Amino acid sequence: MVKAFENLEVWFVTGAQLLYGGDAVVQVDNHSKIMVDGLNESGRLPIKVVYKGTANSSKEVADVFAKANNDNKCVGVITWMHTFSPAKMWIHGLQILHKPLLHLHTQFNEEIPWDTMDMDFMNLNQSAHGDREFGHIISRMRIRRKLVVGYWKDAKTQDHIAVWERVCAAWADAQDMLIIRFGDQMNNVAVTDGDKVAAEQVMGYHVDYCPVSELMECQNNIKDEDVKALVDEYFSLYEHDAAMEDGHTKEHEVIWNAAKAELAMRAILKAKGAKGFTTNFDDLGQTDGSHFDQIPGLASQRLMAEGYGFGAEGDWKSAALYRTLWVMNQGLGGGCSFLEDYTLNFNGEQSAILQAHMLEVCPLIAANKPRLEVHQLGIGVRKAQTARLVFTSKVGKGVTATVVDMGNRFRMIVNDVNCIEPKPLPKLPVASALWIPQPNFEVGAGCWIYAGGTHHSCFSYDITDEYWHDYAEIAGIECVTINEKTTVEDFRKELRFNEVYYMLNKALC
Repeated sequence: MVKAFENLEVWFVTGAQLLYGGDAVVQVDNHSKIMVDGLNESGRLPIKVVYKGTANSSKEVADVFAKANNDNKCVGVITWMHTFSPAKMWIHGLQILHKPLLHLHTQFNEEIPWDTMDMDFMNLNQSAHGDREFGHIISRMRIRRKLVVGYWKDAKTQDHIAVWERVCAAWADAQDMLIIRFGDQMNNVAVTDGDKVAAEQVMGYHVDYCPVSELMECQNNIKDEDVKALVDEYFSLYEHDAAMEDGHTKEHEVIWNAAKAELAMRAILKAKGAKGFTTNFDDLGQTDGSHFDQIPGLASQRLMAEGYGFGAEGDWKSAALYRTLWVMNQGLGGGCSFLEDYTLNFNGEQSAILQAHMLEVCPLIAANKPRLEVHQLGIGVRKAQTARLVFTSKVGKGVTATVVDMGNRFRMIVNDVNCIEPKPLPKLPVASALWIPQPNFEVGAGCWIYAGGTHHSCFSYDITDEYWHDYAEIAGIECVTINEKTTVEDFRKELRFNEVYYMLNKALC
């Protein structure tokens, strides 16, 4: 079990009824306990499954779902119909359930006992019957859920449950997520802005503004001994030129100021209980008072690695999405990062997009130990030298995602990508990745643009499109996927169909 999720639970509720007598319910209960123990002992699920008994009436269903709503440890509910469970008894419970729902279509026994099966066995083992009845009422009530179909002992079935569990943990985390904007939006950019009220209604997180002057006050209170300790930590963790350790050099001064900025940002995020933040290189403090040398890139890189959401240039949606991605990614080895489409490399079938930013790429995706460097950054209100971690990303397949505000809804865009080996960039000392969007550059980039995708996205080597589909299902937002099967014609049709669906849905509501 992943330590990050050790205080969370997913509840397991089995559907039955008293028509077949008390002895049958006892067998249902015993089978359910064995199944739950088996799921937990499989080692494939990151969150513990807790059996909450059979539900045999409308009152029992409503009671257990109400308790799930009010239990902070419970991040989701799994339901399974062992036998025939009349669906009308689930209506009131489903009406009040606010936690994510997974419907597991399975059965206790793997194969039909052909030689011994009698009517008692038939009456008891009716998942093929009961799950269809339950599935009908969920569909009729337009309840959002994940459906997993397969034998409960199979690794494939368990893996689908595990994906959903990670998404449930991230969803629960988002419900008290605070994103702090150090500075506001910049340069009249539309795609990184949006409706913060709607975002809180739909996805749970709250976005607040924090004046950079408040951050500067915090920075002024940072103690020199704390700065020195952090600078020493930098030198112990990252490759660097030994000359940087000389406290009399300009480079050491820049690194010292970067550490001070990190300590200030960390302190104010902790004090406010924030899980993410944005920065803005047009707002770095007063020119005649306390200020940052330049955009605090090193701090942003390190805070991302610790799990703080980050979005550049005031992009609060990316900051929230990265935090969600990081939570889902816990215990997996590939790493994740905020990234930006920076420049294009046309090379036939290997045409690719260089992913970078001024400075802020998370070291969790680095192929090798990052190198601490100091260089000039000539952008924003202050042109100055600043520290950053320089590296290239690992080679491999991954998935990137973004959320955009379409006015009448939020749209999640997901793209499979293939990170390839870049050439050296001796004149561009930043962290970067080079990827080919699937199915190829022309289709992948084209469909992303047709969908209105941002130039910012959140990338992972481990989190597949299944995670994002589950997230979008829980949130009730649109989700479109670009992968090896995508064609421009079909993708554009999907966008048009979705537009009609959401317009009609809004009109009906």
